[in-house]
Formats: sequence, C-alpha cells, structure tokens
Amino acid sequence: MSLLLRHFSRVFSVYSALTISVLMTSALAHAQSVSSTTVITDGLAHPWGVAALPDGRFLVTERPGFITLVDTNGQKTRLANVPAVTAQRQGGALGIALDPNFAQNNTFYVCLVTADETGVNTGSTVFKGQLVGTQFVNPTKVFEALPKVPTGFHFGCRLALTDSNSLFVSLGDRGSFKARTQDLTSHFGKVVRVTTQGQAHPENPFLDSQVPEVFSIGHRNVQGMTVHPETNRVWTHEHGPKGGDEINPLTKGANYGWPTITYGVNYNGSIITDKTAQAGMEQPLHYWDPSIAPSGMAFYGDDLLVGSLKFRYLNYIDLDENGRVIKETKLLEELNARIRDVIVSGNAVYVLTDAPNGSLIKVDLAR
Repeated sequence: MSLLLRHFSRVFSVYSALTISVLMTSALAHAQSVSSTTVITDGLAHPWGVAALPDGRFLVTERPGFITLVDTNGQKTRLANVPAVTAQRQGGALGIALDPNFAQNNTFYVCLVTADETGVNTGSTVFKGQLVGTQFVNPTKVFEALPKVPTGFHFGCRLALTDSNSLFVSLGDRGSFKARTQDLTSHFGKVVRVTTQGQAHPENPFLDSQVPEVFSIGHRNVQGMTVHPETNRVWTHEHGPKGGDEINPLTKGANYGWPTITYGVNYNGSIITDKTAQAGMEQPLHYWDPSIAPSGMAFYGDDLLVGSLKFRYLNYIDLDENGRVIKETKLLEELNARIRDVIVSGNAVYVLTDAPNGSLIKVDLAR
C-alpha cells in the first residue's frame, strides 16, 4: 500500500521562549547517516523514557518501576522516593520530561502506571517533583487517567510541554476499550492537556465535558510525542493495529479517527472497519503499512527521528518545507536493537534500547 501524504501549510505563532531551541536546531538538517555511536551506559532494565539534564546528566525511566540518574561518566543511581508503580505487561515507569525551567527549579514530570485500592485496576498517572541529589522530592500527582481498568495494555504515557504551564499527556485505548476513544466520558484514546498545577488547561476544547482535560480524541496508542521547535505544535505518532501506524501533528479538538477509520486490520487479519476516511476525522500526515511499531519521537532540525521496535532501527524522516514526508532512512540497523526512545540534545542524538540489559547510546549524525 502506498504512503499517504498530506499537505500542511498553516501558520502558527512562535513562542519567544523557544528562541534558543530554534537557534540550536536550525543548524541540524538532513543528516541521514551515522558518523559514530557511544554507549553512555548499559545495564538498564527495559528503559522507556529519557530526558537530558542541562549539566550533561540524564534521567531514564526503567519500566519495572525505576527512575535512574545517569552521571556524565555513565554511573547509574536509582532515585529514592519514587511513587509505587504497577509494572505489569506494558505498564510501569514510562514517559519523562523536564520542566522548561528545570535549570532553576529542578522540576520534572514522569508518567507511572499505578493501581487503585484493589490492586487490579490500573491507569496512567503523572507526577511532578524535584530532583534533589538522588531523590525524587515532593512527588505530586498532577493528572490521573480515568477510569482505571484491569488490563495491562496501551497506556500511551508520553509527555511534552509547550510552555511553563502546558503539559500534554498521551493516553492509549487500553486495548479493550477502543470504542470509547470516540466519547467524552473517559480518557481512553485521548491526548490531554493540563496545567503544570494539575488543572484542565483553560484553553482546552471540551471544558464542559466529563473530561475537560482532553485536547484531542480518537487515538489508539500514542508512544511518541514531541514539540516542533519553530511552530510549538505538538506532533505525535501512534501504534496502529496490523498496519496503520500514524504520524499526526495535533490540532485542538480534532478527532484522529480510531477505530472508526484506520489503515490497519486486526492482528488475525480480520477487518476493523472498511473506512480509511470520514468527514470530521483527521487523515494522518503519514502512515506505515506494514507497521514499524514506532516508539519515541524527536525533531532533528526540521526533520523527524522515530524509533522502530519491530524492525529495530532509528528512522530518519526527511520533511519538506511544508512538513510532508519525502524520504525515510533506516539508521542503527547494525545494533539489532529495539529503539524505545530518542531525544536530541545540542547537536547529539540519544537513543534507548529496549531490553532487559538496555543501553543509553549517543549517536552522532553526519551533516
């Protein structure tokens, strides 16, 4: 099946707070080969998310329930005082992001899978707190996906901040609740936006609904989310079923179609829907068939980097001036590793490999 391309040419405001980021990323462009790789550290238990600290250290989540500080020499220390995590199937310690003012306040955000009082029903919960030494100080709940349900699949749990008071959280359909991604009575299959104090953002589109935190609906399982360095728009990708992984630049209040429309089918080959388009539902910017099982997402200049779990490579996606996909290049195939997360810090790229003995690797791209 051929790739579907869609033209995006809207103009968006540029936040002055991103000026430094724009200057840093403007020098990065069209680097489609690897010049070198360096293992920063290994021995990570299924690492899932990574954030680069201003001083050259890293915070890494390990899915069994840890937040780990990686020093500049690769030494690892698991933080004390992390809230209880339910690490079953796809759940555990997942997405992580720094506050835009981290250099001043040491605040970061982390998405953890937590259980209710029964210990059976689980869901994504976002905490914020401060990094002080090797402790997670004052962890405070800022968002909880509801309802919690007894399944261990499709948590989403990527985080992104567009300014100092706008936190985006991706949420999956939990596997068994895809029909509810289209309603406004739950957080299933939604991207939400809350303030960093934990309230529904005052500019959200569904403030009068039962779920005022919702920003967009109709998602299956968003495991990649990043912010465009110039437009400040949130971009996501999500797992399709068998086929139909998607890239979606988000629009407030938009419906991304799952499960009413999709380019995929069930894993057994049966049809989910005969529709790939419907009025009032967004078309993806790009989709993959077969699925690559995307995870992690970062802008490299004006291009995109996306990890592939299924085919074990880092996907360099060349975008044109209108944000359309014009080329894809497979990088890091020689690692033969599931790429779980990717970030860009300065001129360098960092990836996490998802394995019982996972690694944080610095990747220098040729420009």
